[in-house]
Amino acid sequence: MKRPIIGILTWREGKKFAEPAYFRRLLRAGQELGSTVFLFSPKDVLASGKQVRGYVLDAGGKFQGRIFDRPDAVFDRYRYTPTQAFKDYVAFRRTSHFLYANNRLANKWRVHDVLQRDTRMHRWLPETWLYNRTNLVKMLGRHSLLYVKPLNGTGGRNILSIEKTSDGYRLLGRDKQRAKVATVLKQVSSVHRWVDRWTRSEKYIVQQGLRLQLVPARAVDMRLLIQKDGQGDWRITGHGIRVGGERSATSNLHGGGKAIPVTTFLQPRFGAERSAQIVEDCEQLAFQTAETLENHFGRMVEFGLDIGIDVNGRAWLIEVNPKPAREIFREMGAVQQYKQAISRPLEYAMYLAKTRGQDSRETRLSAKAANR
Repeated sequence: MKRPIIGILTWREGKKFAEPAYFRRLLRAGQELGSTVFLFSPKDVLASGKQVRGYVLDAGGKFQGRIFDRPDAVFDRYRYTPTQAFKDYVAFRRTSHFLYANNRLANKWRVHDVLQRDTRMHRWLPETWLYNRTNLVKMLGRHSLLYVKPLNGTGGRNILSIEKTSDGYRLLGRDKQRAKVATVLKQVSSVHRWVDRWTRSEKYIVQQGLRLQLVPARAVDMRLLIQKDGQGDWRITGHGIRVGGERSATSNLHGGGKAIPVTTFLQPRFGAERSAQIVEDCEQLAFQTAETLENHFGRMVEFGLDIGIDVNGRAWLIEVNPKPAREIFREMGAVQQYKQAISRPLEYAMYLAKTRGQDSRETRLSAKAANR
């Protein structure tokens, strides 16, 4: 049997790639699995469509271009940026006919809307609306803590928290460069004007804030990674607790957060039995989220879930990332989980390449989603 050819779709400019360290590990994992793996961008597909200029590692570990046959399956790692290149990628996804391991997911509001329609998800979902001044006023009346998030944002950028305090309204956030922003405003009308300016360049959602102060004055959440394996089944690869930096609106590791194993963090606060129940609930949440989203959007390969755990141990789904980082496992020293987190999407892509053409349930779902 010939070696399966797996393409990794991503942004490229010359030999500069969006996630070079991760891609080097991915290419090396492909070699260990016995597949031919290369990086490519939409502009690298040759006119005939039968060949692709792909990039692999040379003996010195540098990216080197070569011509490859059309891949048997494609793992899409092209991440959102507000650029023309991203618009070109979206058009490419609509018109290219590769066998993709993962369909595109919609923005945060669309994802929330799909999940909200599934009653099985309701107990895990915080109240969420598209941002406008009317919805902000309504949410300020209902909740003492809110988050305002861009529809397509990643990495904690442009996320703003608004908290009612005895001194007024405390606003904390991170701008596009992840620099901290903080202010206190006395009047609700001042909050409206300030947030209108913050949100004027793109669309946002406003979301119920959660009391997640398991560590005083720091944002805390669980990052859970759920992935398809080499037999096409969803598996929990692992999870960890992220504790944000002091006076930070988010827990992102990029923004100065730190990673802690889940049991190490939960057991001193909830005890062993309750901690095990919390983890089980978070894992149930992950499987249900994957099923609900895949039923709507078609075939997917992995999700990184940000899960809030409140002071009572209740789990809340904060955010779903279809193209997640996996550095939390490396930060915790979980070497085996980190290795598995890298290899599983390739194992699933190889499974797809081997079984392509079968009229499986997920193939039909993908075709249905692609035609929406």
